[in-house]
Amino acid sequence: MPRKPTYDRDALIAKARDIFWRHGWAGTSLKDLERELKLNPGSIYAAFGSKDALYALALKRYAQDGVANIRALSQELGPLGALKAQPRLVVEASGLPTKACMLSKTYAELQARNHDLADQARAHMVEMKSCFADLFRSAQAAGEIGPEHDPDRLAARYQSDLLGLRLSAERDDVNASEIAVDIADDLDRL
Repeated sequence: MPRKPTYDRDALIAKARDIFWRHGWAGTSLKDLERELKLNPGSIYAAFGSKDALYALALKRYAQDGVANIRALSQELGPLGALKAQPRLVVEASGLPTKACMLSKTYAELQARNHDLADQARAHMVEMKSCFADLFRSAQAAGEIGPEHDPDRLAARYQSDLLGLRLSAERDDVNASEIAVDIADDLDRL
């Protein structure tokens, strides 16, 4: 009879997410994962099937957490308030493996290889953009944004701004906090 695993699967996925987020797909070996997750050799395959399968779960967790966080922020601050607060939160976030977006890092790293994980990262970015569009629609319905604006176009621009901000926050020659304020202020002009 097979032994029941003694690890917390969700905790391992969260930890793997942080490792992959920091080092990327190519920069993370199975040995790295075994060491950091404290798994015996071969346990990655036994628990998750493959490095790619674990990476896919980590991407999914990252995306789900992102959507859940912005929705919770919207419940607290309203849709426009959440959209305005997000850039500052991105810059001020501490304890993250990196400020750059895991989805965009994955897409940039793997799309040239035609790797399935790039397609998955893209799909998660589309989902996130849809979440932003929903917030813009809600803000528009509340009269906080003019009716002449296309929420889908606003969401695409906003996501692009956030992705650039997250990358800029990694640089020491850019004042990302000022850029975050500018992004938020631009939303007041809609």
